Amino acid sequence: MQIKSLGHVVIRVSDIKRSEAFYRDTLGLPVCAHFNEGGVNMAFFTLGNHHDFAIMESAELGESAASGLDHVAFKIGDEIEELIEAKNALAKLGVEVEPVDHDVTKSLYLSDPDGNGVELYIDASDGWREDPQRVAAVAPLEI
Repeated sequence: MQIKSLGHVVIRVSDIKRSEAFYRDTLGLPVCAHFNEGGVNMAFFTLGNHHDFAIMESAELGESAASGLDHVAFKIGDEIEELIEAKNALAKLGVEVEPVDHDVTKSLYLSDPDGNGVELYIDASDGWREDPQRVAAVAPLEI
């Protein structure tokens, strides 16, 4: 497995509307999609990729959870075989992963030794160019 590029960063926020307005209106980041399901609200921003930055407000986080980093995503390729290879390599090292299908990407979620979220992904579709909302898709991934 080899990291090809930094994909995106997701941070947790306490007020999605306030934070979206800040990043959109104050900093000028274009919004490309929203996700609102199961108590999780997200806004995705693009600088030319399917998404480069996202903010997440979660009812599950509660008041005790700090705002800050949710996860950093690294692109590892464009082929499902590369994702399977990464999953198998991580399994051999005893690293647990959660495979997720985001439609435009296929991803493995894991934690670093300090509990920071990491996403390893492959680009799977450029359908986001016609329908930017597709970046907010979430489904199980069987690999």
